[in-house]
Amino acid sequence: MALFLTRLSLSHFRSHRRSAITCDGRPVAIHGPNGAGKTNVLEAVSLFSPGRGLRRASAEEMARRPESLGWKLTGLVESLGQMHEVEIWSEGGAARQVRIDGKAASQLALGRIARVLWLIPSMDRLWIEGAEGRRRFLDRTVLSFEPGHGEVSIAYEKAMRERNRLLKDQVRDPHWYRALEAQMAEAGASIHANRVMALRELAAAQAAAETAFPVADLRLEQGEGEMPEDAEGLRQALEAGRGRDMAAGRTLNGPHRTDLIGTFAAKGVPAKDSSTGEQKALLVSLILANARALAQSFGAPPLLLLDEVAAHLDAGRRAALFDEIVALGAQAWMTGTGPELFDTLGDRAQYVEVTESGGVSEIAGG
Repeated sequence: MALFLTRLSLSHFRSHRRSAITCDGRPVAIHGPNGAGKTNVLEAVSLFSPGRGLRRASAEEMARRPESLGWKLTGLVESLGQMHEVEIWSEGGAARQVRIDGKAASQLALGRIARVLWLIPSMDRLWIEGAEGRRRFLDRTVLSFEPGHGEVSIAYEKAMRERNRLLKDQVRDPHWYRALEAQMAEAGASIHANRVMALRELAAAQAAAETAFPVADLRLEQGEGEMPEDAEGLRQALEAGRGRDMAAGRTLNGPHRTDLIGTFAAKGVPAKDSSTGEQKALLVSLILANARALAQSFGAPPLLLLDEVAAHLDAGRRAALFDEIVALGAQAWMTGTGPELFDTLGDRAQYVEVTESGGVSEIAGG
C-alpha cells in the first residue's frame, strides 16, 4: 500500500497566489532561489496531518500578504488504495477548517488518511536547545503513530493552566484542585504511555534496519524527580506537591517536564556533545526510523518533508538518504536551491521549480 499526494493546489497561501503541482507518487524535488516559497509548499503539505504544521503558525499568519483574503489548500490523497479529496482553508484569520470527500471533518480525521513527518533546518539545534523543543519533536513523533495524542495533550494543558492559575492566586482550598488534578493525571498518564510506545517503535525500527545513518538511543528523563507512570500515582503526586507548586507558581511535576535524551549509540556519546554533522545524521536516522515504523503500523510510509536537507549532508550521506527514501517507497517532498543537489535521484524523482514570483511549474525529471 502507498500514501502520496497526486495533486496539490495552493490559493493565497503564504507567497503563493495560486499554484498547483501534479504528482505521481515519486519523491518531489523542489528547487528555486531562496525566498521563492519552497518551504511554503512543504508547510502546505504538513497541514494534511493533525497539528499546527511545520512552522506552528496560526491560520492568520499563513494568509498571503498584503491581501489577507484567507487561503485554501486542496489535495488529492491516495491512501491505502483509496483516493480522497481534502480541502483545508481559513477565512478572515479564523481557525482552519477541513473537508474530506466533501464532508466537514476534524483535524483528527486527517490522521486516518495521512501521516506526515518533517525535518527542517530549525530542528538542527534539537539536541542543544531547551527541553521544550525536544518534547515537541517527541510529541510530533507520537502524533504520527497516535493521532489522538493531540487531543489528550490539549486536555492536559487546559487543566494545567487552570491549576496554575489557582496556584498563582494562592488558592488553598483543596476542593478547587481535585477535579483538575484528576483530569491532569488521566491525560498525563496517557501522554507518558504514548511517548513510551513511540520510543519503543523507533528503537525497533532502528534495530531492524541496516542504514548509513547512526543509531540514536533515546530515553525519557524527568525534570525533577520521578514522574509516576499511572494516573493514580500522578494524581497523588500532584496533590502532595501543591505546597511546593504554590511557592513556584506553577506545576513542577508531570509530562510537561519530561525531556528526551539522545545518545550516539555507536560511540556512547550524548547527542548534545556530538559534532554538528553527527547531530544532523542522528535526526535523519530518527525520521527514517519513524517512517519505517509507520509503514508497518499505518500500512504505508508517511509523506516526508525534508527542507534543505540535501545542502546539509555530504555527498555520500545525501545519496544514501535518497536510496533509503526510494527503497521505503515514501513520497518525500525535498527542497534545495538547485536541481544539482538531487542529481543522484535521476528519474526516480520528479522535479518542481519554484520561481521568485511564487509560481510553481513542473519540469521534466532527469
